[in-house]
Amino acid sequence: MKNKGSVNAIIFAVIVAILVGWGVSKYNNLISKDQYVQSKWSNIETVYQKRTNLIPNLERTIRSYSKFEKETLTQVIQARSKATGITIDPTNLTEADMARFQSAQGELTGALSRLMAVAESYPNLKADQQYLNFQREYTAIENSIRMETVNYNNATVDYNTYRNHFPTSVIANFTNFKEKPYFKADAGANKAPEVFKDE
Repeated sequence: MKNKGSVNAIIFAVIVAILVGWGVSKYNNLISKDQYVQSKWSNIETVYQKRTNLIPNLERTIRSYSKFEKETLTQVIQARSKATGITIDPTNLTEADMARFQSAQGELTGALSRLMAVAESYPNLKADQQYLNFQREYTAIENSIRMETVNYNNATVDYNTYRNHFPTSVIANFTNFKEKPYFKADAGANKAPEVFKDE
């Protein structure tokens, strides 16, 4: 009887060890995928910061044209301030956080688009080398933003799919790994901006 009890204890210990090993493996995969999503989010923040950093040079360039509509420039400055005032914790990113971030960045995009549309009425400004440099950098950064949001969403799809598959979802819920929100396209984002057409 003692031998049978020992065998049962060994079998039980082996089963427990296998389950623990399985759980640790799932947990480690969740960590890796979560870190990958966070790195992609960091890339998004970086390209948006690059865009934000362009605005002071744009502001200086435009202020040299005294007749330029100051209200349009003021809207850009205010939108920039709002966009830089939002901080996101990528370890606990929620739909509400994503919506706030996208809303602020969308306001800045809209303000910049309006400013550049107004700039079309100022031939000297359009020909200014600093303004032309801004346009080139801005176009490159907007392309990077689109690319990085796609990369983030791809990483999020991979993470969410893995996280929600049973039985990984049990480990995820137990260890507080939540679903990640997706970066949603702005209305009309599928249309290329027309403010950079060469004449």
